[in-house]
Amino acid sequence: MTAATEFHLRRSNRAKRTRIVVKPGRVEVVAPPKVPERQIQAFVAAQQDWIRAALRRVAEKTRPAPAWAPALYTDGAAVPYLGERIPLRIETAARKTVGVELRDGSGFHLRMPAGETGDESERIRLALGDWMKRQARIQALHWIERHAPRHGLMPRAVRIKTQKSRWGSCGPKNDINLNWLLMLAPPAALEYVVVHELCHIRHKNHSADFWQLVEAHLPNYREQRLWLKQHGAAIMQGL
Repeated sequence: MTAATEFHLRRSNRAKRTRIVVKPGRVEVVAPPKVPERQIQAFVAAQQDWIRAALRRVAEKTRPAPAWAPALYTDGAAVPYLGERIPLRIETAARKTVGVELRDGSGFHLRMPAGETGDESERIRLALGDWMKRQARIQALHWIERHAPRHGLMPRAVRIKTQKSRWGSCGPKNDINLNWLLMLAPPAALEYVVVHELCHIRHKNHSADFWQLVEAHLPNYREQRLWLKQHGAAIMQGL
């Protein structure tokens, strides 16, 4: 055995046959208690090509996603918004709070209180996040107004949240929660998630009927679903 194919052996009374479990940087063999070790060694040796390929696939999936947002929010930084990179312009003004404005053709304009010290980059990041949360609600209500009446999929309430692992959810009383980080993605991604959660009002599962209802609203929903699978990890890192 080479170092790349070394494995950890775990005996299990529940195991009916010997199997290989590949995790990031680790190969585990689960075997019934009475299987001879030489038989296990031969089994693993015969699967070396599969094991190496599986290790590569797992490593690729667990590779850290590239940062979607700038490291520092300084003048000229590119801010992700609606699937684009919007330039940031920083100004000072006689005000007590950070002002955010998105101007057509010139990007985000941040008006910073004059004469204050501290972590300016962090204050800008938080201000942009608050602004995007408000925009997320506006956009979400727009898509709900467009799609909900078609099949009577009316939510009881809509909440915009910060979530680290979910794009949205639909509660048992038809309250819909949406992740504001979708504002970093193209607009069609938010539309897809809104439709997805609206369809859970009718179907509290992911059955064939559920996906048929999604497709009735968005015939190309698979494109947005794939986009989120490919880029979601980077977006989940936030601003």
